[in-house]
Amino acid sequence: MVIARSIEALLEAKKGYGGEIGFVPTMGALHGGHLALIQTARSQNDHLVVSVFVNPTQFLEGEDLDCYPRREEADSKICELAGVDILFMPTTDQMYEKDELTIGAPLRGGYILDGAKRPGHFDGMLQIVMKLLNVTTASRAYFGKKDAQQLFLISQMARTYFLPCQIIPCEIVRDNLGLALSSRNAYLSVDEKRRALSLSRSLKRATRMVMSGNLNAKEITEEMRDVLADTDKIEYIAIVDRNFKSIGEVKIADTIILVAAWVGQTRLIDNIWI
Repeated sequence: MVIARSIEALLEAKKGYGGEIGFVPTMGALHGGHLALIQTARSQNDHLVVSVFVNPTQFLEGEDLDCYPRREEADSKICELAGVDILFMPTTDQMYEKDELTIGAPLRGGYILDGAKRPGHFDGMLQIVMKLLNVTTASRAYFGKKDAQQLFLISQMARTYFLPCQIIPCEIVRDNLGLALSSRNAYLSVDEKRRALSLSRSLKRATRMVMSGNLNAKEITEEMRDVLADTDKIEYIAIVDRNFKSIGEVKIADTIILVAAWVGQTRLIDNIWI
């Protein structure tokens, strides 16, 4: 495995590659969810690039940029064992100029839910993903469904700008108790991890209601809110179609139920696709 710490090193490592390149962008602190993305990408492509870059432009003032988990040695070992060909670990100066051209998130899809609570977050996310897709020349890029709004916006960006890269959604990976895996789970104490399970329990409650024939979004939301009483703050509960438009009734095979909540000082998100 080649560890490329500059764009020049990445381009040199890719020189002579034939066939298709799979790409998994990450912010590091790799866990089982990332590994699932890497394994899927490895199985579907001739070459595999993984990036580790904590992107400063998608963090708002007062968020956890400075303390975001960084585990370079462990991440490198995970990638090596998983058969990654190139691990791209650039610096901020490598990825950004002082006077940047920018990409803005769409006014509707980029400023609802996570975009409403974190205005500007998706601008920075789309900016770095565009850069990474371009520099890796990926044939396919892999993103987890846990960040459903992010996945929606990246797919829209690829379509809008005619990017020659297929965006591949991958299923949420959970621990044995049902908690969706996230690098930020490292912030949680034992008690907070227990209380964080209320996110996945609320989604299970919603699923049972749908399976029993109750498709009413308001009633489902109220039931979920009861389950989420164990969290410290509910940021949102949303029931939307696959284009992220609010709906009053669940549509089978065209609905995402999303939740964001705080447990202690940690903001967590989860969702289920129905």
